[in-house]
Amino acid sequence: MIPLSEIIAARERIAGAVLRTPLVRLQLPESPAEIYLKLENLQPIGSFKLRGALNAVKLIPAEELADGVVTASAGNMGQGLAWAARELGVSCTVVVPDHAPETKLAAIERLGGTVVKVPYERWWEAIATSTTPDAQGRFVHPAEDDDVMAGNGTIGLEILEDLPDPDAVLVPFGGGGLSVGIASAVRGQSPDVPVFAVEPEPAAAFSASLAAGEPTDVAGTTSFVDGSGAPRLLPKMWPLAREALAGAFPVPIDDAAAAVRLLANRARVVAEGAGALALAAALAGRAGTGKIVCVVSGGNIDEAKLAAILAGKTP
Repeated sequence: MIPLSEIIAARERIAGAVLRTPLVRLQLPESPAEIYLKLENLQPIGSFKLRGALNAVKLIPAEELADGVVTASAGNMGQGLAWAARELGVSCTVVVPDHAPETKLAAIERLGGTVVKVPYERWWEAIATSTTPDAQGRFVHPAEDDDVMAGNGTIGLEILEDLPDPDAVLVPFGGGGLSVGIASAVRGQSPDVPVFAVEPEPAAAFSASLAAGEPTDVAGTTSFVDGSGAPRLLPKMWPLAREALAGAFPVPIDDAAAAVRLLANRARVVAEGAGALALAAALAGRAGTGKIVCVVSGGNIDEAKLAAILAGKTP
Protein backbone atom coordinates (compact mmCIF):
# COMPACT_ATOMS: atom_id res chain seq x y z
CA MET A 1 0.00 0.00 0.00
CA ILE A 2 0.98 3.66 -0.25
CA PRO A 3 2.39 4.98 3.07
CA LEU A 4 -0.02 7.30 4.87
CA SER A 5 2.80 9.84 5.31
CA GLU A 6 3.14 10.15 1.51
CA ILE A 7 -0.59 10.76 1.13
CA ILE A 8 -0.56 13.45 3.82
CA ALA A 9 2.43 15.09 2.10
CA ALA A 10 0.58 14.95 -1.22
CA ARG A 11 -2.38 16.81 0.30
CA GLU A 12 -0.10 19.64 1.36
CA ARG A 13 1.59 19.67 -2.06
CA ILE A 14 -1.63 20.03 -4.06
CA ALA A 15 -3.55 22.21 -1.61
CA GLY A 16 -5.00 25.33 -3.18
CA ALA A 17 -4.94 23.87 -6.69
CA VAL A 18 -7.29 20.92 -6.17
CA LEU A 19 -10.83 21.25 -4.91
CA ARG A 20 -11.70 19.66 -1.57
CA THR A 21 -14.82 18.02 -2.91
CA PRO A 22 -17.98 17.66 -0.81
CA LEU A 23 -19.30 14.43 0.64
CA VAL A 24 -23.09 14.62 0.39
CA ARG A 25 -25.88 12.33 1.56
CA LEU A 26 -27.95 10.92 -1.29
CA GLN A 27 -31.55 11.48 -0.26
CA LEU A 28 -33.08 8.29 -1.58
CA PRO A 29 -35.70 6.76 0.73
CA GLU A 30 -35.84 3.51 -1.24
CA SER A 31 -32.08 2.95 -1.00
CA PRO A 32 -30.92 -0.21 0.82
CA ALA A 33 -28.16 1.78 2.53
CA GLU A 34 -27.30 5.23 3.85
CA ILE A 35 -25.40 6.41 0.79
CA TYR A 36 -22.91 9.27 0.63
CA LEU A 37 -21.46 10.63 -2.61
CA LYS A 38 -17.85 11.87 -2.84
CA LEU A 39 -18.23 14.28 -5.76
CA GLU A 40 -14.93 14.22 -7.64
CA ASN A 41 -16.85 15.21 -10.77
CA LEU A 42 -16.67 18.77 -9.37
CA GLN A 43 -12.90 19.02 -9.84
CA PRO A 44 -11.77 21.71 -12.35
CA ILE A 45 -11.26 19.00 -14.99
CA GLY A 46 -14.39 17.06 -14.00
CA SER A 47 -12.40 14.14 -12.59
CA PHE A 48 -10.28 13.02 -9.63
CA LYS A 49 -7.27 12.61 -11.93
CA LEU A 50 -6.07 16.14 -11.21
CA ARG A 51 -4.99 15.07 -7.72
CA GLY A 52 -2.55 12.36 -8.76
CA ALA A 53 -1.31 14.11 -11.88
CA LEU A 54 -0.45 17.33 -10.07
CA ASN A 55 1.25 15.56 -7.18
CA ALA A 56 3.36 13.47 -9.56
CA VAL A 57 4.40 16.34 -11.83
CA LYS A 58 5.39 18.53 -8.90
CA LEU A 59 7.79 15.81 -7.74
CA ILE A 60 9.57 15.39 -11.09
CA PRO A 61 13.01 17.08 -11.14
CA ALA A 62 13.09 20.13 -13.43
CA GLU A 63 15.83 18.63 -15.63
CA GLU A 64 13.51 15.73 -16.50
CA LEU A 65 10.81 18.07 -17.77
CA ALA A 66 12.73 19.54 -20.70
CA ASP A 67 10.75 17.48 -23.23
CA GLY A 68 7.50 17.80 -21.30
CA VAL A 69 5.34 15.02 -19.90
CA VAL A 70 3.53 12.10 -21.53
CA THR A 71 0.82 9.70 -20.47
CA ALA A 72 -1.49 7.07 -21.93
CA SER A 73 -5.11 7.73 -21.08
CA ALA A 74 -8.69 7.20 -22.19
CA GLY A 75 -9.22 10.86 -21.38
CA ASN A 76 -9.36 11.87 -17.72
CA MET A 77 -5.69 11.34 -16.80
CA GLY A 78 -4.83 13.17 -19.99
CA GLN A 79 -6.82 16.15 -18.76
CA GLY A 80 -5.23 15.97 -15.33
CA LEU A 81 -1.71 15.84 -16.73
CA ALA A 82 -2.41 18.61 -19.25
CA TRP A 83 -3.74 20.82 -16.45
CA ALA A 84 -0.69 20.10 -14.27
CA ALA A 85 1.72 20.66 -17.17
CA ARG A 86 0.10 23.98 -17.96
CA GLU A 87 0.58 25.03 -14.33
CA LEU A 88 4.30 24.24 -14.57
CA GLY A 89 4.72 25.68 -18.06
CA VAL A 90 5.76 22.44 -19.78
CA SER A 91 4.31 20.55 -22.75
CA CYS A 92 2.03 17.54 -22.45
CA THR A 93 1.27 14.72 -24.91
CA VAL A 94 -1.50 12.19 -24.33
CA VAL A 95 -1.61 8.88 -26.18
CA VAL A 96 -5.25 7.77 -26.38
CA PRO A 97 -7.07 4.71 -27.76
CA ASP A 98 -8.86 5.33 -31.04
CA HIS A 99 -12.27 4.88 -29.36
CA ALA A 100 -11.66 7.54 -26.67
CA PRO A 101 -14.64 9.88 -26.08
CA GLU A 102 -14.48 13.12 -28.05
CA THR A 103 -15.64 15.07 -24.99
CA LYS A 104 -12.48 14.09 -23.13
CA LEU A 105 -10.17 14.62 -26.11
CA ALA A 106 -11.52 18.11 -26.70
CA ALA A 107 -10.94 18.92 -23.04
CA ILE A 108 -7.30 17.75 -23.24
CA GLU A 109 -6.71 20.04 -26.20
CA ARG A 110 -8.42 22.99 -24.48
CA LEU A 111 -5.93 22.58 -21.66
CA GLY A 112 -3.02 22.74 -24.10
CA GLY A 113 -2.31 19.03 -24.40
CA THR A 114 -1.49 17.26 -27.66
CA VAL A 115 -3.60 14.18 -28.44
CA VAL A 116 -2.13 11.20 -30.31
CA LYS A 117 -4.67 8.49 -31.28
CA VAL A 118 -3.41 4.91 -31.61
CA PRO A 119 -5.08 1.46 -31.87
CA TYR A 120 -6.25 0.01 -28.56
CA GLU A 121 -3.52 -2.64 -28.28
CA ARG A 122 -0.79 -0.07 -28.91
CA TRP A 123 -2.35 2.18 -26.28
CA TRP A 124 -2.51 -0.68 -23.79
CA GLU A 125 1.13 -1.51 -24.52
CA ALA A 126 2.06 2.03 -23.48
CA ILE A 127 0.20 1.55 -20.20
CA ALA A 128 1.73 -1.89 -19.62
CA THR A 129 5.31 -0.75 -20.29
CA SER A 130 5.22 2.91 -19.14
CA THR A 131 6.73 3.97 -22.44
CA THR A 132 5.58 4.82 -25.95
CA PRO A 133 7.27 5.47 -29.31
CA ASP A 134 4.48 7.92 -30.15
CA ALA A 135 5.64 10.81 -27.96
CA GLN A 136 8.70 12.33 -26.34
CA GLY A 137 8.84 13.35 -22.69
CA ARG A 138 8.75 12.06 -19.10
CA PHE A 139 6.12 9.32 -18.89
CA VAL A 140 3.66 9.64 -16.00
CA HIS A 141 1.74 6.41 -15.53
CA PRO A 142 -2.01 6.91 -15.03
CA ALA A 143 -2.27 4.22 -12.35
CA GLU A 144 0.99 2.53 -11.32
CA ASP A 145 2.96 5.66 -10.37
CA ASP A 146 3.30 5.81 -6.55
CA ASP A 147 3.07 9.61 -6.56
CA VAL A 148 -0.14 9.44 -8.61
CA MET A 149 -1.62 6.98 -6.13
CA ALA A 150 -0.58 9.17 -3.21
CA GLY A 151 -2.39 12.11 -4.78
CA ASN A 152 -5.46 9.94 -5.33
CA GLY A 153 -5.28 8.89 -1.69
CA THR A 154 -6.05 12.42 -0.54
CA ILE A 155 -9.69 11.58 -1.35
CA GLY A 156 -9.58 8.98 1.42
CA LEU A 157 -8.31 11.53 3.93
CA GLU A 158 -11.21 13.84 3.11
CA ILE A 159 -13.80 11.06 3.32
CA LEU A 160 -12.81 10.14 6.88
CA GLU A 161 -12.68 13.77 7.97
CA ASP A 162 -16.26 14.28 6.80
CA LEU A 163 -17.59 10.86 7.82
CA PRO A 164 -15.36 9.22 10.45
CA ASP A 165 -17.40 6.02 10.70
CA PRO A 166 -18.33 4.69 7.24
CA ASP A 167 -19.22 1.02 7.00
CA ALA A 168 -17.68 0.71 3.52
CA VAL A 169 -16.18 2.76 0.72
CA LEU A 170 -16.85 1.86 -2.93
CA VAL A 171 -14.42 3.00 -5.61
CA PRO A 172 -14.42 2.45 -9.39
CA PHE A 173 -11.50 0.32 -10.59
CA GLY A 174 -9.80 0.99 -13.91
CA GLY A 175 -6.05 0.69 -13.65
CA GLY A 176 -6.35 0.45 -9.87
CA GLY A 177 -4.54 3.63 -8.88
CA LEU A 178 -7.63 5.36 -7.48
CA SER A 179 -8.86 2.45 -5.39
CA VAL A 180 -5.41 1.56 -4.04
CA GLY A 181 -4.72 5.20 -3.17
CA ILE A 182 -8.03 5.64 -1.34
CA ALA A 183 -7.75 2.26 0.40
CA SER A 184 -4.24 3.12 1.58
CA ALA A 185 -5.50 6.35 3.17
CA VAL A 186 -8.58 4.77 4.72
CA ARG A 187 -6.84 1.68 6.08
CA GLY A 188 -3.94 3.79 7.32
CA GLN A 189 -6.35 5.59 9.65
CA SER A 190 -9.33 3.21 10.05
CA PRO A 191 -8.09 -0.33 9.38
CA ASP A 192 -11.53 -1.87 9.97
CA VAL A 193 -13.27 0.12 7.20
CA PRO A 194 -13.36 -2.02 4.03
CA VAL A 195 -12.73 -0.43 0.64
CA PHE A 196 -14.18 -2.28 -2.35
CA ALA A 197 -13.40 -1.98 -6.05
CA VAL A 198 -16.26 -1.73 -8.55
CA GLU A 199 -15.86 -2.69 -12.23
CA PRO A 200 -18.07 -2.87 -15.33
CA GLU A 201 -19.12 -6.49 -15.76
CA PRO A 202 -17.73 -7.01 -19.31
CA ALA A 203 -14.24 -5.87 -18.24
CA ALA A 204 -13.95 -6.93 -14.60
CA ALA A 205 -10.38 -8.23 -14.60
CA PHE A 206 -9.75 -7.56 -10.91
CA SER A 207 -12.94 -9.37 -9.86
CA ALA A 208 -11.98 -12.36 -12.04
CA SER A 209 -8.44 -12.35 -10.67
CA LEU A 210 -9.64 -12.35 -7.05
CA ALA A 211 -11.93 -15.28 -7.82
CA ALA A 212 -9.08 -17.19 -9.47
CA GLY A 213 -6.45 -16.24 -6.91
CA GLU A 214 -4.12 -15.01 -9.64
CA PRO A 215 -4.10 -12.42 -12.45
CA THR A 216 -6.73 -13.48 -14.99
CA ASP A 217 -7.61 -11.97 -18.35
CA VAL A 218 -11.24 -11.33 -19.33
CA ALA A 219 -12.97 -10.51 -22.59
CA GLY A 220 -12.67 -6.79 -21.94
CA THR A 221 -15.70 -5.82 -24.01
CA THR A 222 -15.82 -2.04 -24.46
CA SER A 223 -18.85 -0.08 -23.29
CA PHE A 224 -19.90 3.48 -22.49
CA VAL A 225 -18.11 2.95 -19.15
CA ASP A 226 -14.81 3.97 -20.73
CA GLY A 227 -13.00 5.14 -17.57
CA SER A 228 -13.12 1.83 -15.74
CA GLY A 229 -12.54 -1.84 -16.42
CA ALA A 230 -9.81 -3.55 -18.42
CA PRO A 231 -9.13 -6.90 -20.10
CA ARG A 232 -6.21 -7.59 -17.77
CA LEU A 233 -4.50 -6.25 -14.67
CA LEU A 234 -1.31 -4.26 -14.70
CA PRO A 235 1.46 -6.42 -13.16
CA LYS A 236 2.31 -3.97 -10.36
CA MET A 237 -1.33 -3.43 -9.41
CA TRP A 238 -2.25 -7.05 -8.67
CA PRO A 239 -0.27 -7.39 -5.40
CA LEU A 240 -1.10 -3.83 -4.36
CA ALA A 241 -4.83 -4.12 -5.00
CA ARG A 242 -5.09 -7.60 -3.48
CA GLU A 243 -3.53 -6.28 -0.25
CA ALA A 244 -5.35 -2.95 -0.08
CA LEU A 245 -8.88 -3.83 -1.16
CA ALA A 246 -11.48 -5.92 0.65
CA GLY A 247 -13.00 -7.26 -2.55
CA ALA A 248 -14.54 -6.29 -5.88
CA PHE A 249 -18.02 -6.02 -7.34
CA PRO A 250 -18.71 -6.36 -11.08
CA VAL A 251 -21.66 -4.22 -12.19
CA PRO A 252 -23.88 -4.86 -15.24
CA ILE A 253 -23.69 -2.09 -17.84
CA ASP A 254 -27.43 -1.50 -17.65
CA ASP A 255 -27.11 -0.90 -13.91
CA ALA A 256 -24.34 1.63 -14.52
CA ALA A 257 -26.57 3.48 -16.98
CA ALA A 258 -29.44 3.42 -14.47
CA ALA A 259 -27.13 4.92 -11.83
CA VAL A 260 -26.08 7.72 -14.21
CA ARG A 261 -29.75 8.41 -14.84
CA LEU A 262 -30.63 8.38 -11.14
CA LEU A 263 -27.80 10.75 -10.26
CA ALA A 264 -28.98 13.22 -12.91
CA ASN A 265 -32.68 13.00 -12.10
CA ARG A 266 -32.63 12.70 -8.32
CA ALA A 267 -29.40 14.41 -7.25
CA ARG A 268 -28.71 16.74 -10.20
CA VAL A 269 -25.26 15.22 -10.48
CA VAL A 270 -23.71 14.52 -13.89
CA ALA A 271 -21.57 11.39 -13.76
CA GLU A 272 -19.77 9.47 -16.47
CA GLY A 273 -20.13 5.69 -16.57
CA ALA A 274 -17.19 4.96 -14.27
CA GLY A 275 -18.39 7.67 -11.90
CA ALA A 276 -21.71 5.88 -11.40
CA LEU A 277 -20.33 2.36 -10.85
CA ALA A 278 -19.97 2.67 -7.07
CA LEU A 279 -23.55 3.90 -6.70
CA ALA A 280 -24.83 1.07 -8.90
CA ALA A 281 -23.15 -1.47 -6.60
CA ALA A 282 -24.49 0.24 -3.48
CA LEU A 283 -28.05 0.35 -4.84
CA ALA A 284 -27.83 -3.38 -5.55
CA GLY A 285 -27.00 -3.94 -1.89
CA ARG A 286 -23.53 -5.27 -2.62
CA ALA A 287 -21.90 -3.35 0.28
CA GLY A 288 -24.60 -3.89 2.88
CA THR A 289 -27.03 -1.58 4.62
CA GLY A 290 -24.88 0.81 6.66
CA LYS A 291 -23.15 4.07 5.81
CA ILE A 292 -21.74 3.54 2.32
CA VAL A 293 -19.47 6.07 0.59
CA CYS A 294 -19.61 6.00 -3.20
CA VAL A 295 -16.81 7.78 -5.05
CA VAL A 296 -18.21 9.62 -8.07
CA SER A 297 -14.87 9.65 -9.87
CA GLY A 298 -15.78 11.90 -12.80
CA GLY A 299 -18.47 13.57 -14.86
CA ASN A 300 -16.93 13.73 -18.33
CA ILE A 301 -19.57 12.03 -20.44
CA ASP A 302 -20.40 12.69 -24.08
CA GLU A 303 -23.64 14.62 -24.49
CA ALA A 304 -25.06 12.03 -26.89
CA LYS A 305 -24.42 9.21 -24.43
CA LEU A 306 -25.95 11.17 -21.58
CA ALA A 307 -28.99 12.01 -23.70
CA ALA A 308 -29.46 8.32 -24.55
CA ILE A 309 -29.23 7.35 -20.89
CA LEU A 310 -31.70 10.02 -19.82
CA ALA A 311 -34.04 8.65 -22.48
CA GLY A 312 -33.93 5.27 -20.75
CA LYS A 313 -31.36 3.56 -22.98
CA THR A 314 -27.91 2.10 -22.46
CA PRO A 315 -25.43 3.50 -25.02
